[in-house]
Amino acid sequence: MQPSRRDFLKLTTVGGVAAAVFGFDLQPAYAQLRTLKIARASETRSTCPYCSVSCGVIIYTIGDRAKNVTPQVVHVEGDPDHPINRGTLCPKGASLQQDILNERRIVKPQVRRPGSDHWEDISWENALSEIAQKVKKTRDDSFIEKDAQGKTVNRCESIAWTGGCTDTNEFNYLVVKTMRALGVVHLENQARV
Repeated sequence: MQPSRRDFLKLTTVGGVAAAVFGFDLQPAYAQLRTLKIARASETRSTCPYCSVSCGVIIYTIGDRAKNVTPQVVHVEGDPDHPINRGTLCPKGASLQQDILNERRIVKPQVRRPGSDHWEDISWENALSEIAQKVKKTRDDSFIEKDAQGKTVNRCESIAWTGGCTDTNEFNYLVVKTMRALGVVHLENQARV
C-alpha cells in the first residue's frame, strides 16, 4: 500500500496528540544538549554592540585563563535573564560570534597620514596623544567666547561627539561632562543601559 499525503498528515497529527497527552517532553533532552555544548566553557555576560537597544548576550569561551592566553569564543547567545531582550537576539546580534572571530577585525589603532595610500598601525599611547593634540588645536582655533550680540556663550562648534550603545551610564556621564567642559554643543549618546 502506498501512503498518501493525507495519510501522512493524519499519522503525524495522531502521533503529536498522543505525545502531548501521554507526556512526552523534550525539555530534559534540550537541557542535556545545552549542558554538553558549554560544559567546559566560561560564561561572560555582555551587551550587544550593534544598536541602542542594548540586548544582553552571554559569550562562552574555552581557555585555561592563563595570563597570556586569549580564550577562544565557542558560542554566543541571548541572555535569558536580561530585562531588555529576555534571551532573544536579532540576526545581527545572533551573528556576534562571527564578528568576534573575524580574522580581518582591527584590534590596534591605525592612522592614514595625509597623502598616504595605506593605513599604518600605531601604539595606543601615540593614538591618544595625537587625538589630544588635534582636539586641543581644533578647540583653540575655533572656540567661540561671545556670540554676535556680545553674550558669553563659551562654545566649540567644530567638534562633535557620538557615544555608543555599549558604553555604560557612568562612562557616558564622564564623557558628557568632559565634552561640556570643552564647550562641545554637538553631542549625542546612544547608550540606553
